Amino acid sequence: MYRKKKKGQLDRKDDRYSINDVSRIVDLSQKTIRDYEKMGLIMPRREPRTNNRIYSDFEIEQIRHISHLIHNEGFTLPCILRILQLAPCWNIFECEVKEKCPAYEYATIPCYVVRKEKGTLCIGSCEQCGVYINRLSKKEKILKGLSLDTEITESNTNLQQAENQNKAAIF
Repeated sequence: MYRKKKKGQLDRKDDRYSINDVSRIVDLSQKTIRDYEKMGLIMPRREPRTNNRIYSDFEIEQIRHISHLIHNEGFTLPCILRILQLAPCWNIFECEVKEKCPAYEYATIPCYVVRKEKGTLCIGSCEQCGVYINRLSKKEKILKGLSLDTEITESNTNLQQAENQNKAAIF
């Protein structure tokens, strides 16, 4: 189904890779890739008959970027999770066409919300993106342990209400 071109690349007819293929492409262990999935950084599709993970080019790019952030930029996995919760997708994944994307234009609204209404230029589905996967994670614990926790929670609630009002006004 594929032949090896050079390290990190496979010549394929389709956009479906096994975890073994992905491991060779990104030069990470299969365990590390599974750990990224367990942490909510990626979410590959599953083969209905076998329940095997099926990775697309989109997940491979996400894995490469996560690996780069860890090994070259010094980020930790919890830090990357927090970034996925707080930063816009086009900023995290260094989108090359962000200026043309509606998600960039409406930066205060989560990209997955903009995509439903206006579309985006992202190549992958929202369900496979770390930003979408982590959308329901609690964000109010950023300054955990400080006496400002209740103020932060209230502020986040007000911010979410304001975003909903902005969304309604835009769309």
